[in-house]
This record gives sequence, C-alpha cells and structure tokens, in this order.
Amino acid sequence: MLDFLPQNVQSAIKNLNIQYLYELRIRADKPIMVNYDGKYRYLGLYGLTDRAENAIICTAYDIQDCVYRAGNYSVYSVEEQLKQGFITAEYGERLGLAGEYVFEKGQPLSLRNFSSLCIRVPHEIVGSAQVVYDSCMRDKIRDVLLMSPPGLGKTTILRDLARILSEKTLKNILICDERGEISVGNIGSTCDIMRYADKATAFSSGVRAMRPDVIITDELSLKDCEAVKRAIMAGIAVIASAHFSAMERVDEAFKGVFERYVLLDNAQIGRIACIYDKKGQKLT
Repeated sequence: MLDFLPQNVQSAIKNLNIQYLYELRIRADKPIMVNYDGKYRYLGLYGLTDRAENAIICTAYDIQDCVYRAGNYSVYSVEEQLKQGFITAEYGERLGLAGEYVFEKGQPLSLRNFSSLCIRVPHEIVGSAQVVYDSCMRDKIRDVLLMSPPGLGKTTILRDLARILSEKTLKNILICDERGEISVGNIGSTCDIMRYADKATAFSSGVRAMRPDVIITDELSLKDCEAVKRAIMAGIAVIASAHFSAMERVDEAFKGVFERYVLLDNAQIGRIACIYDKKGQKLT
C-alpha cells in the first residue's frame, strides 16, 4: 500500500501505525501533512512532527510521478477517473487531485499539471459496522443512509457492513464502487462488484445483469436519488453514504427514501452520533 509515494515519504510512514493514518496532504513545495488518529500533523523524515520546517517537502515533479505510478504509468487507463479529479491506486488508496483542467466543448477532457494530492488511506476494520447492523438490520435488511462530513469512516463501515451481511444472510450484494474504495479487502463471498461507473449506470445495468438483493454504494449526490428510488421500488435494499453533517441538513430529495438515517459523530471517526427513522425521528 502507498508504494506510489516518493521513497522518503514511504520510509517516514513506516514509523507510523498505518491503522491511524487516514489521509496525506501533499502540496507542491509545501510541507506534507497527514491526518493521524483524527488530527492533522506534519510528516517528517522519521515520522510525525509539530514543526513545519522539519516536514518533508515534495515538488510538482514528485506529485506528477505519484499520479503516474498510482496509474501504473498509463494515463489512458485512468483517463475517466482523471476527468472527475481523482484516481484509485491498486489497494484502494484514492488520490484526489488539484491542478489544471482541460476542457473540450464545455466538457472536462482531462486534468494536468498536478499541484496537490489528497490521498485517502483505506482501512479494513472488522467489526466497525457491527453497531449499525445490530441497530438497523438484525431483524431485517433495511435501506440505510450513512451520513457525515468527509473523512469520518463511512466507507470503512460500508465495507464491513458488506462483509457482515454476506456472512449472516448470504444475500446477493452488488457493490457499486464508483471510486474503487469500498471493494478493497474482505467484503464477503456473496458480493459482486461494479467499479468506476457512475451511480445511474451501475444501478441500471447492475440490477438487470446481477439481480441483487442489496446494493451498497457511497457518496450519493442529488442526481443519484432517482436511481436509488427506482432500486428501492423494485424491492432492492439500498445501503449508501452521503455528505450531510446533520439530519436537518439532509436535502429534501433524500428525505423519506431510507428506512434508517445513521449520523456519524463529527468528533470521533467511526462512532455513531444518532440514528433516525424514515420520518426523521430519533431512535437513539
């Protein structure tokens, strides 16, 4: 994992506990920062440091090399991902990219001259979804929406929930993995995976081709709502995540769609703050 990084960065990371490393922020000619155990720190040659002057600094060339190595030195293989501003490396590490967009006829053609990376490190934490399963699905599989700002463990919980449902129910589970993050690690033997397709395409073709009992996906946007509703109306349980920081901030299009809304705690990664029913009433 993370073997696309410059050698000095890889060596520094070896001094950390990878289970607590959630994110790296690499900006051209600026100190590298990491989200370690929920807090941002600088990354020095020998591990964490509180002093910017002791942090590792990468150049724009280093960043470009990271991107090419993460894409196996083939821009064409990750071209569609680049249009969306990210690529996914071999072990599910997602590289968010900042740079210069190239447009053609008003549509994004590619991204070049990369200047910043936001690297999200995937984690397989067995049992991280147990509370969600016990609270929402022990008696039956329900439609569930996990909610929080970015970086608080939604994808990790979805991954573990796929494993639990697969092992306990033997249901056919379709993972619509648009960014290639959910399906890394142990997701259970009854899961089928569709990677890098947008939600509308994955839901439509997946339902026809694979006849799933459950669909698991992440980072729903407003435009994905209709695909979710059609799947639920067809009798397929949908378990997903979205970026809402409070129940009061859930968009109207999402309200009443799911049977349970699970809000994660802003203060601690992976901890549940509250569970709501279909009408938005608190259950816990």
